Amino acid sequence: MPKQMLFLPGPVTVAPAVLEAAARPLLNHRDEEFARLLERVTGALRPAFGTDGDVLLLGSSGTGAMESVVSNLFSPGERLLSCAVGAFGKRFAAIGESFGCVVEPLETPVGAAVDPQALQARLEADPRRAIAGVLLTHNETSTGVACDMAALAPILRAHGAISLVDSISGIGASEFRMDEWGYDAVVTASQKGFAAPPGLAMVSLSERAWERTATAKQPRYYFDLRRARESARGGEMPWTPPISILYALDVALQRYHAAGMKTAYDRHARYAQLVRDALERFGFTLVSKPAAHSPAVVAAYPPPGVDAKSLLRALREKHGIVLAGGQGELAGRIVRFGTMGEVGDDDIRAAIAAIEAEVRVTSGVA
Repeated sequence: MPKQMLFLPGPVTVAPAVLEAAARPLLNHRDEEFARLLERVTGALRPAFGTDGDVLLLGSSGTGAMESVVSNLFSPGERLLSCAVGAFGKRFAAIGESFGCVVEPLETPVGAAVDPQALQARLEADPRRAIAGVLLTHNETSTGVACDMAALAPILRAHGAISLVDSISGIGASEFRMDEWGYDAVVTASQKGFAAPPGLAMVSLSERAWERTATAKQPRYYFDLRRARESARGGEMPWTPPISILYALDVALQRYHAAGMKTAYDRHARYAQLVRDALERFGFTLVSKPAAHSPAVVAAYPPPGVDAKSLLRALREKHGIVLAGGQGELAGRIVRFGTMGEVGDDDIRAAIAAIEAEVRVTSGVA
């Protein structure tokens, strides 16, 4: 297969050293060596979450972590406010509905982030505290939107609802301060900002969220977070873990922290700005509004006369550049350029040059 460079919302291009780590011989996941591996990985995750609390590993995609926080924290019939800003926020809402919760949407225009004033108005209109939980997306890869989690946090604390945050493509690529901001349940995954292969999800809960796990009446077994925490404190995971992915994540996190978290944040933001500037120069229209740009993914409508699917195919087949298309209502209408993964300045510029070349061909300028 010809070499391809992934500029996706995930999975992302992974460094050779990380891939090589995944090829190591397996070990007994019930012994001290595994316990040390688990402790090393979870210890490296805490600063990225911005927490001193437990960070639990689940053998699943990020969606499994989203399901786990809903099923462990709420009972059927409880009301959740969904603050979706794209397809994955709507997935979070669908998970809540599938577990019998009453999910109310807080509508947000396509390309906009959650409006703090709109959220505040809705929560202030709930004096009886009927809203038990609020579902949020830190970074929405379907629209290239990032929400201002620091601005939303005090509004949520004033109401008291349990806050659930999908930061699957946020943590690692941008700053998150779970403890300082006061979020209750935060999830992420291995194949995004940490540039590791997919297969591991991570969950962290606040103390008051842990209290709710004792009374929530949703069925759960594989995703029982109390069981996962008990196992983790014994140096294990409750079920057979994806050991090879843990090896890879361990190396990926070592590389990540060696470079520095702020370096990662700055790099993602800089790459996203380069991509946004270039796409607008080529005639694309950004999906995200000016105050809502994501540092991890740029989503854009192609110029008039340029078909999104055809452009993606040409980039992949002629240049080895793999971008993503749209999802949900944006399927077939946009392209998405991810800045995460083991990519450098030259890679970003090469991808931008390939996009310009294909747009010029389509426009008859070449």
